[in-house]
Amino acid sequence: MEHPEIRDNWEEITDGSNLIFGMDMDYAQDDTEVKVAWDSHNSGESKDVQGICLVTGERAEIARIHRGIKGVPGAQSSGAALVSFNAPAFESYGKEQSYNAPVGTYGEFAYTTALNYLLSNRTYSLQIGDTMVVFWAESAETDYQAVFMGCMDSPTDNQEELKSLFERIRLGQPVIYQGNELDPEQRFYVLGLAPNAARLSVRFFYENSFGNILKNIFAHYKRMELIRPKWEQKEYLSVREMLFETVNKKSTDKKPVSNMAAMTFRAILSGSRYPERLYSDTLIRIRAEQDEGKLNWRRIAIIKAYLMRNRNWEKGEDYMGLNEESNDIAYVLGRLFFVLEAIQIEANPDIQATIRDRYYNSACGTPASVFPILIKLKNSHLKKIGREKDGAKKYYEKLLAELMWKIDCQKGFPKRLSLEEQGMFAIGYYHQKQKKYEKREEK
Repeated sequence: MEHPEIRDNWEEITDGSNLIFGMDMDYAQDDTEVKVAWDSHNSGESKDVQGICLVTGERAEIARIHRGIKGVPGAQSSGAALVSFNAPAFESYGKEQSYNAPVGTYGEFAYTTALNYLLSNRTYSLQIGDTMVVFWAESAETDYQAVFMGCMDSPTDNQEELKSLFERIRLGQPVIYQGNELDPEQRFYVLGLAPNAARLSVRFFYENSFGNILKNIFAHYKRMELIRPKWEQKEYLSVREMLFETVNKKSTDKKPVSNMAAMTFRAILSGSRYPERLYSDTLIRIRAEQDEGKLNWRRIAIIKAYLMRNRNWEKGEDYMGLNEESNDIAYVLGRLFFVLEAIQIEANPDIQATIRDRYYNSACGTPASVFPILIKLKNSHLKKIGREKDGAKKYYEKLLAELMWKIDCQKGFPKRLSLEEQGMFAIGYYHQKQKKYEKREEK
């Protein structure tokens, strides 16, 4: 208190803060004897209940009540318990409260303090849907957190940095961040928490080496690679943006279904299968919406990634852009549907609603019942195309002949398409559409 700086600012220094003491560059909390004394003090409340701590594996005094965890949206602002037994129905073997999940007083203090610290730092935490994600390296170095955050919640302005990072991973080169080389063997941890009334629930907990996690993230983005509109600046779609494509844009609650975020996040980290509902909900949004953006590149990238990982679509790497050699019937039908729509627009430039608005869902689900009708409509549309567009007319006629030959070789239009085939239909439609835009730009 004698130092004038401390004396004059004492109230500000002690207002909601913790103080540490040190001499020269040595801090008191790093001294071995101080650590032992603190542990002894922290576990000195009572010696009544002893047991094996589930955290440390050592015999210790067991904490009766655990401190609240703050910072999880949707949970109590005063703090929600991760471990709590507040009613007899939850208790077993005559044990009361948190004695049912024995954690030592030091273990309880350590995990609640560390978790509250992680959640208080929004720079290195991430909310996706109903799940709050925190992550840390075993060494506690923040460089690992910064790189991970950039990979999983990529803003538009760091796309080139990500591209450089993933290129180094592809080549097996070390990852450098702000001049520091990151250890690929460093253990890295990711925890997802969600509110559950007065408690918290663990959505997922994942542990692996930092290098393996980055490789799995890179593999995910590789599956998502797709030709995009020229105006689109983003190359890497974050998990949050992926999930946004599964919800109704007109809904007041734009959160994905419960647990979808956690399952998708974990699938990316571990390289495992994507949740089935990620795919089905994406198809549902495509069928439900009528605007031109229903078949945007984000949704098609999700479909492509799902088919490659969950359905072992090994040829997916050949479908970043239009694959004119493909004879996949669903893919060809998607291409054909766009060509028929393009002919309609060419014949009626001012048309407000196209065959996509009226027939897409039927064409995608039951092609045999719809495409014969669309072929007849195409004939009348071609007749409307004037002589000044004779080149476009010949182009479409040639393209139609190529696509119809592919279909005829496979016994015509199928009666039904499976969910997997409906995804291929959407990819075919999107690729053919992007090809048309490319031709415009070339002109």
